[in-house]
Amino acid sequence: MQAILYIGHGTRLKQGVGEALQFIEAVKQQIPIEIQEIAFLELVEPDIVQGVGRCVAQGATTIAIVPLLLLTAQHAKEDIPLEIEKAQLYPHVQFTLGRPFGIHDKLIATIYKRIQEQQIEISHEAEVLLIGRGSSDTAVVRDMQEISELVRSKFGFSSVKACFLYGAGPAFQDALEAIKERDVKQLFIVPYLLFSGLLSKGIEKDIKASEFDRSRVILCSSLGYDDNVQQVLIERVQEALQIRGDMNDKAKEQ
Repeated sequence: MQAILYIGHGTRLKQGVGEALQFIEAVKQQIPIEIQEIAFLELVEPDIVQGVGRCVAQGATTIAIVPLLLLTAQHAKEDIPLEIEKAQLYPHVQFTLGRPFGIHDKLIATIYKRIQEQQIEISHEAEVLLIGRGSSDTAVVRDMQEISELVRSKFGFSSVKACFLYGAGPAFQDALEAIKERDVKQLFIVPYLLFSGLLSKGIEKDIKASEFDRSRVILCSSLGYDDNVQQVLIERVQEALQIRGDMNDKAKEQ
């Protein structure tokens, strides 16, 4: 029997956990699979092995692992596969691993939506600063640079740049210092994060402490879990299920 196990990141903030659970419940209603569970990479239970166990207890023999991650980095490349290996105590269960959200037009549209929500006239000199979680994986930096360029070219901003809370690439704190040192006409700051967690709270605190002119430096909401994000996740679920279908077809041919 087919199951889906969604993998959230996890956070110490109950609000962030609640957002993830509510989001998954909405997605589950649109996926015609009986067994659907959620697990977390860290800080929240169930963990991945426990999540696999919950699927197996309901009769799952094939589990599609679908990460709720924006970009492909260490969590997707190493951490999740390692946890799946730990779940091999169920030797009769087969796994397929889906992709993170990646670079997607619908997510680009949500970035612009977060800016429009501010109900501020967008100047022809308007700039955008995207804040990523960050990773030691330089592929994340390249992906964020591509996302920045897509936002700039599609919506006509004078400049769109990315910075990161940690890891490789331009640092968020350095970006804040650079803003202080120049005459910014209009800058929209968009945290490229899914949920309300300690990182988003830290961004708010640091920007408030910088005492920017709020009419010119505007902090927008995080990417969040809107309809566009929901549709991207549904695509990734369908891909993960298709992988299994392709595996079955190849097995029949052999």
